[in-house]
Amino acid sequence: MNKEANVLQEQIMTKIYTVRDQKVMIDRDLAELYGVETKVLKQAVRRNIYRFPNDFMFELTKEEFNNWRSQIVTSNLGDKMGLRYSPMAFTEQGVAMLSSVLNSKDAIIVNIQIIRLFTKMKAVLSEHQELLSEIEDIKQKTNSQDEKIEKIFNYLNQFVEKKTKRKKMGYKK
Repeated sequence: MNKEANVLQEQIMTKIYTVRDQKVMIDRDLAELYGVETKVLKQAVRRNIYRFPNDFMFELTKEEFNNWRSQIVTSNLGDKMGLRYSPMAFTEQGVAMLSSVLNSKDAIIVNIQIIRLFTKMKAVLSEHQELLSEIEDIKQKTNSQDEKIEKIFNYLNQFVEKKTKRKKMGYKK
């Protein structure tokens, strides 16, 4: 992979957000990467809306928009970031579909890089998921051991308490 592709992937990586527990990209970021105006991208999507079901693309609610803004840590909190309308969020499948409605050479090249990056992210997340699962198993085993050890100490404490309360037995002189 050449230096340009690496730079592009780093740019793309900073433009992937989590909304509705999905990794998405926002319309204005995609438009910037494709070298078109956001308005042009939105028009192309609206003209081909049948290609974008809800699991490919959705518009952010006000709450989601505020959460998204907090993810990117804006310096001017009063700024709407030039947005008059709710941004569109595109899942991996939605980004792939964009290449069919934005048919420029640059859009296709960028799209390929985005899809490759989403694929890499899935692989990394999958590996991490396995590790998290193993850690959770270990945690459960440790919790179980902690409970058993606590029971042992409780039994020992009861034994010590009973020992001190008992009358002495045996022959009296």
